[in-house]
Amino acid sequence: MSENTHVVVTGGGYAGVMAANRLTQRDDLTVTLVNPRPSFVPRLRLHQLVGGTHDAVVDYAGILAAGIRLTVDTVTRIDAAARSVVLASGGTVGYDYLLYAVGSGAAEPRVPGAAEFAHQIATLEAAQHLRSVLDASPAAAAVSVVGAGPSGIETAAELAEQGHRVTLLCGGVLGPYLHPRARRTVARRLARLGVTVLEGPETKVTAVTRDAVRLGDGRELPSAVTIWTAGFGVPDLAARSGLRTDAEGRLLTDETLTSVDDERIVAAGDAAAPSDLPFRMSAYGAGCLGAHAADTVLKRLAGQQPAPIDLSFPAMCISLGRSAAVFQLARKDDTAMRLYVGGRAGAKLKELSCSLSVKHLADEAGKPGAHSWPKGDNRREQLRLERQLQPQQPERGRVSPDAERAA
Repeated sequence: MSENTHVVVTGGGYAGVMAANRLTQRDDLTVTLVNPRPSFVPRLRLHQLVGGTHDAVVDYAGILAAGIRLTVDTVTRIDAAARSVVLASGGTVGYDYLLYAVGSGAAEPRVPGAAEFAHQIATLEAAQHLRSVLDASPAAAAVSVVGAGPSGIETAAELAEQGHRVTLLCGGVLGPYLHPRARRTVARRLARLGVTVLEGPETKVTAVTRDAVRLGDGRELPSAVTIWTAGFGVPDLAARSGLRTDAEGRLLTDETLTSVDDERIVAAGDAAAPSDLPFRMSAYGAGCLGAHAADTVLKRLAGQQPAPIDLSFPAMCISLGRSAAVFQLARKDDTAMRLYVGGRAGAKLKELSCSLSVKHLADEAGKPGAHSWPKGDNRREQLRLERQLQPQQPERGRVSPDAERAA
């Protein structure tokens, strides 16, 4: 290992920025952050971008620690043997450690016509395009939002509050994560905003055309603008690079977030699958995992054993326009409690959550190592049960940093 250790962070979202900032605790580290955009995208705000109430862009200068090299490019392949990444621009960047934080985006819809006629919202560019489509549409045009998770609910409420005629197609239960009490509050708020909510398995979308959606029960609903929010997917960079992934394409890691194939590669955020039992995708989880991934690298550099990840999810917050939200409290196992905060108080908590998600990054830039998070209490039990249900997979040998130095 050279005197100055080079860590490349691929992905400049919540996980990547948090990890890069935290790594600057050591003066003998050089950190390069590779990201396809020159600005940070707070994805919690993308539905506001679509609704015209936020631009969903933050300058990296305000959240990235001094000394971190920002390379505006895309990693197209990881060469683990050579310890380098290949960039879309044609260059390569070598690393001593790679922090894999490529995040997530929209899952590729498999419904006929959806890829051609439905609009996505999971990336900045998709949300900007959808905003332009809505601006060009008649005010009374029928808008269909497919998917009743947080993204679908927030998008439907935001657009209805702006005067659009919105139908929310659940394909199942409205807000499946929520406690029934909170779910009823969401349904009442959507009704007041004029959103038509269609629930049940018969409302699953089976086809999308240029001006309509077809449902599982055979109904065809007019839809001048169809917005697809059902599901998230991760980039296939790990799989393309010959690294083992879970069924969804997340990089397989152990509980320290280290790749099961290479100790020089540590993952964080939505694209990490520790023990093939990934955490819920979220900005909150991404920031915490980013911090832990950085700690894993720092521990190894100090000759210490990295700790297993320990994380609980205290809440889920869903905005319902600009003046209401549901702040759903959760148990440590990430299941909804009976308790929640709604209305204007919920909206204030939602806005605070969005603001803090960026402030935590800025705070870590100013004082690396400061970020902390609530710990869980049942991760080991979850893993034990999961391993009882699944056959053991033979583990490929890892590449040891010590063995490499000896060679």
